[in-house]
Amino acid sequence: TKLDVSGDGSTVKLDHLGPVVVNQDGTLSRISNWEQMTEIEQRNTLRVLGKRNKARLEALKK
Repeated sequence: TKLDVSGDGSTVKLDHLGPVVVNQDGTLSRISNWEQMTEIEQRNTLRVLGKRNKARLEALKK
């Protein structure tokens, strides 16, 4: 994931922060121990988060 921080094409990589978590109240957070997780843990977390984030976003739209 990259974030344009200057408007002139400069970017900052955010991959080390891990995936974005959509909380039930619609706020966003990240997984604090992402860098300490094993590759399998990260893959499983991404799988679960993808489904959960989608469900939470749908619920927030209602």
